[in-house]
Amino acid sequence: MVATKNTVQQIEVIGAQVHNLKNINVQIPLNQFVAIAGLSGSGKSSLAMGVLYAEGSRRYLEALSTYTRRRIGQNKRSQVQEVKHIPAAIALHQRPQVPSQRSTVGTMSEIFNQIRLIFSRLGSPVCPNGHRLAPSLQIAQAMDLSGAAMGRLECPVCHVRFYAKSAEDFAFNAAGACPKCQGTGQVRTLDPQKLILDDNLSLQEGAVASWHLPGRNFMPSMAENLGVRIDVPYKELTPHEKEIVLHGEKKRYPFDFRTSTGRVFHSENALYENAYEAVYEAAKNAKSERSIAQINQFFRFAVCPECHGSRLNPELLKQLCGHKNIAEVTALPLGSIKPWLTTLKKELPANMQSLAAVLMQDLTDSLQPLLKLGLDYLTLNRSGNTLSTGELQRIQLAKTLRIQTTGVLYVLDEPSIGLHPDNVHGLIDILHELVAQGNSLVVVDHDVALIEAADWVIEMGPGSGIAGGEVLTQGTPPDLAQNPQSLIGPFLTGKATIWPHQSATVSNQDMTTLQVQNYFNLHNIQVQIPEQQITTITGFSGAGKTSLILDSLVPALQQRQQHLPLPAQVSALQTHLQHVVAVDATPIGKNSRSSVATYTNLMDHLRTLFAHQPAAQDHNWGRAYFSYNNKQGACPYCKGLGTITLDIQYLPDMEEICPVCHGERFKPEIAQIKWHDYSIIDVLNLSVTEAQKIFVSIPAIAQQLQLLAAVGLGYLHLGESTPTLSGGEAQRLKLVKHLHHQQAHTLFVFDEPSVGLHPLDVQTLLKVLQRLKIQGATIIIITHDLDIMAQADYLIDLGPKGGQAGGKIVATGRPLELIQQKHPSLTIQYLQRHFQKFHQKN
Repeated sequence: MVATKNTVQQIEVIGAQVHNLKNINVQIPLNQFVAIAGLSGSGKSSLAMGVLYAEGSRRYLEALSTYTRRRIGQNKRSQVQEVKHIPAAIALHQRPQVPSQRSTVGTMSEIFNQIRLIFSRLGSPVCPNGHRLAPSLQIAQAMDLSGAAMGRLECPVCHVRFYAKSAEDFAFNAAGACPKCQGTGQVRTLDPQKLILDDNLSLQEGAVASWHLPGRNFMPSMAENLGVRIDVPYKELTPHEKEIVLHGEKKRYPFDFRTSTGRVFHSENALYENAYEAVYEAAKNAKSERSIAQINQFFRFAVCPECHGSRLNPELLKQLCGHKNIAEVTALPLGSIKPWLTTLKKELPANMQSLAAVLMQDLTDSLQPLLKLGLDYLTLNRSGNTLSTGELQRIQLAKTLRIQTTGVLYVLDEPSIGLHPDNVHGLIDILHELVAQGNSLVVVDHDVALIEAADWVIEMGPGSGIAGGEVLTQGTPPDLAQNPQSLIGPFLTGKATIWPHQSATVSNQDMTTLQVQNYFNLHNIQVQIPEQQITTITGFSGAGKTSLILDSLVPALQQRQQHLPLPAQVSALQTHLQHVVAVDATPIGKNSRSSVATYTNLMDHLRTLFAHQPAAQDHNWGRAYFSYNNKQGACPYCKGLGTITLDIQYLPDMEEICPVCHGERFKPEIAQIKWHDYSIIDVLNLSVTEAQKIFVSIPAIAQQLQLLAAVGLGYLHLGESTPTLSGGEAQRLKLVKHLHHQQAHTLFVFDEPSVGLHPLDVQTLLKVLQRLKIQGATIIIITHDLDIMAQADYLIDLGPKGGQAGGKIVATGRPLELIQQKHPSLTIQYLQRHFQKFHQKN
């Protein structure tokens, strides 16, 4: 349709100041695919999530009733002067919430709902006397009757009347749950070996692990009152004493509680819990995730012996569709569901074909985006909490596409996470479909192929942190490719330098050899990994990368270090490696109290520095006064958070700067203590780069700052909250503590370290990894990033695809040698094209 003169064609953002945005004005085209690029910390997510999504969702919710708004989490008003013409917004975040144990791929994608409906309407039930009824229109129609007649059937053989199963009956989170495991698919049993922490310890020294659970620290003293010696090693206790510890009667006794200050409190009803009862009772009352995780350490989890992990009542498995029960169908990879539907349709009578076509088309429409996004290897019964971040995000995206909205603004944060280059093309097709449905799309990403596919690109910069927050360039991808100001431009044209060195030969290197037997899709796999080199592990999602490295090699090295048996699936391990460090992209810290300064040991040095100032000593202020996490130094009003939250009923909670400390977290008097005219508050507001110039004369602080700058985090403020860092920033921050040590015989494992990193940031990361390598480290990188593959010394590609079609070694060797060959590996084929693109300039 041709736009009329008055048709609004763009969102107008005026005066945006979220985080580091410098009062920017920018126009975002509507009904187009807009990519936002820029260095880490340049302000991309601030613009996309902090302005566009926050304002789009907030304004939509304001149109709802007061009653509804009080029950929906709402975004607070953004720091922006004005946003014009913004549609209702939906966001897909970089870090989706981890699903609960009860979530599966089927429930999250809602495909399981459609499978349940198919089994209810098109299934072949069995009567109580064991006679199977063929699928019929009568059965399907019976399920739509009301009252007592609903689902009522009569067996044509024995004429017994019974009720067929409804779609709700097949739900494992409701009536269809296995009675043994309540629909979780797992049963747990207490592991007696975990009750005793160390039998060389006495009860007084903490030998009983379950008595470390909250509220049970006085159990050793109660055991002593019952005649158990608590000052000798547990292994020296008599059988009778051990019986009291492990199985003593749960009973109330008079008891004197002694506090740490020496005071005594007498109770006539102190409850004694033996080592077993302590766990069971704690489990009954555990509510928080942390408590549950602590208690679960005492249990062994196994597949439910009754439902065999299907989560469903075994009675439900009698009903068949296409010669399979519902558990067998949910165990199929998504890519195998269409063939099953074909089989099912063939066995149905002619008068059911129309109904089947409708139900199957609905299921096929839901499957299609999942298959396009490369999730064909997942099964519907796969537990949601075992999925990677990228898999979770793609399921969200597929579900969104199926809804077929129009007129909505979709804001996506790094949708390419965890995607093989071949899957990125499927993602691009999905994104174009969203726009074709009449929506607007804003994507924050660093993937060059995805940026090239956008209609419009907004590039933030020019630097990171305080040096960013401005619109550096904008235009179509060809515009940016020719713009000398653009930082992404050289990667669009192939003029950037990403092949700087010939990787070292590995023929004379010491090798680590790992053999894995029968672990998911890995069957008798043997790999050799060169030591003191950089090796990339590549392949499609579900190819077996995590199973091989994070689930097999890493725990094998950890258990060998502790003189424990190797994991069951590891049949052989030969290595010179003695230590392993796994560096992942999980957030650092769980709340805003964790900062760059507290995570490193910078805060310790700063507290000592300020406590030694004469003015501090005059007040007798020690180190505790220079921490906002201690009551001596924290602002008493906000308790060191810097903000207060106001509950204003039907409006979203309002977070305001603390009126007492004005966001500085400390008691106001702490700011009086100065070092070179800087208070500790002033120092925490400095960026790493700014602080470097000030602390040159203090080696302990200067060294830490230099390491932070070396990993490309010079733009971060010392007081910056670590949970807000991107995955790539979190990984680099975790690396800092390892950079000033020799790392011979140490393995570093990185899982997708390029998450959240601009191609220029990837080059910085690779320099850091080269530095680790020079210090003697062996480095393994699980990655889909072609730039990282290009600069590795060695490459191991798993595949050829994911799931059942994966689990094999399809390529090993030096990247520069592999790309010279005609290779069946799709990863190598993409690497070959990458090499050709960036070698045109040579």
